[in-house]
Amino acid sequence: MINRRTKILATLGPATDKPGVLVGILDAGVNVVRINFSHDSEAKHLARVAAVRKYAKEKNTYIGVLMDLQGPKIRISAFKNNKVELKNGNKFTLDANLDENEGDQNSVGIAYKSLPGDVKAGDVLVLDDGKIFLEVERTAGSKIVTTVIQGGILYNGKGINLRGGGLSAHALTDKDKQDILIAAKADADYVALSFPVNADDVRETKKLLKEAGSNASVISKIERAESLADEVIQEILNESTGIMVARGDLGIEIGDPQLPAVQKKLIKLARSSDKVVITATQMLESMIANPIATRAEVFDVANAVLDGTDTVMLSAETAVGEYPVNAVKTMSDVCLEAEKSRRASLSRHRLHSNFEEIDYSIAMSAMYAANHIGAKVVAALTETGNTALVMSRISSNISIYAMSDSEKTLQKVTLYRGVYPCGVEKTSADDWYAINSHVVENLQNESAVEDGDVVIITKGMHKDKSGGTNMIKIVRVGEGNY
Repeated sequence: MINRRTKILATLGPATDKPGVLVGILDAGVNVVRINFSHDSEAKHLARVAAVRKYAKEKNTYIGVLMDLQGPKIRISAFKNNKVELKNGNKFTLDANLDENEGDQNSVGIAYKSLPGDVKAGDVLVLDDGKIFLEVERTAGSKIVTTVIQGGILYNGKGINLRGGGLSAHALTDKDKQDILIAAKADADYVALSFPVNADDVRETKKLLKEAGSNASVISKIERAESLADEVIQEILNESTGIMVARGDLGIEIGDPQLPAVQKKLIKLARSSDKVVITATQMLESMIANPIATRAEVFDVANAVLDGTDTVMLSAETAVGEYPVNAVKTMSDVCLEAEKSRRASLSRHRLHSNFEEIDYSIAMSAMYAANHIGAKVVAALTETGNTALVMSRISSNISIYAMSDSEKTLQKVTLYRGVYPCGVEKTSADDWYAINSHVVENLQNESAVEDGDVVIITKGMHKDKSGGTNMIKIVRVGEGNY
């Protein structure tokens, strides 16, 4: 087992469909795979999930599955000749009524028909991930008349963002609602919600998942400027299992110079709210076409690790790149080196807080004791994985083993920083000695401990029922008095 605390989320695609590549990236240390609903068919999505599940079963390991909703399609339509060159100072019109393939040097259609009502004179529209900038001069019915302030080659179907945010597009489209049904069919562990404006979008997603018979957790992708307002982001966090810092669209809306500070703020906020946080977009972008990363990319990944992100994500690097296995190995190596820094294991998380819940107090106490007694492992017997999640909010170099008989729980904890899934058989809550011995035996089987190591065990001990962590035990491996 790769003893890396920061988890790796890798996107599947045509590159990983090639013989041996999926096994290669999973062997290299991928913890969770991403299925991108923006591309490919239901059959391909389900086949990729099935291949991952087959690998996990054969290797007796746990791999999480995250399925990423496309969200609203705010794009231009197509040009007669597939592309145009826009020069600075040119007039260019976006026309909601123009036929789909009738674009030319002067105008192009738009897929999002409500756009003319969302913009005003002086607004800046950003196209093709920041390559083209258009300043709105005026709107006239279905038309948005603009001036090109940063030109270039504009191709069919490129995305549109409004600098500063404010587009009225609903987060969940009809396609997303159908894709939620596919996620349920695939028994996804997580569903990523694109472009949520507020907590209502998260609540609607959770409702649709429940109606589809899915217990997938929701990861909210933060990519709209308006979602960064203090009250809004906190409400989104409260309703979500975690967030993704989706730096592509977010950077376009707020401006790239603002991104580093916002990323750090979001990571800190998620961790202090006991939520998972994923850092995504262009982390090893150069490795799509090159076998090695740039130093800037290495610094980018390392900084995310040092800031406390749970998970770092690979997108095109593994989905369509030429070197997917190299990309995973590189990311793993960078994470491991960054985790050696003392900064990565120091924590002041809720140092002066009062805890209302018993299980929360137990989780915090276990980590405090582990850090100060020099424990090798904290073992959390858990049904939901929540105790392990709370423990993982404490920055530490101590391994947390989430022990459960629930495969779903074990797949979900693959996203949590410093938490390792460990399948155990359900045991009676009446015999502490037997339970503790069972825990130590499993840790020995995982090669996680050896004689003399200190292990801290947490468990719920409730007469005639399960759940609710309320007990803690400290044992030394090899002494037998568990």
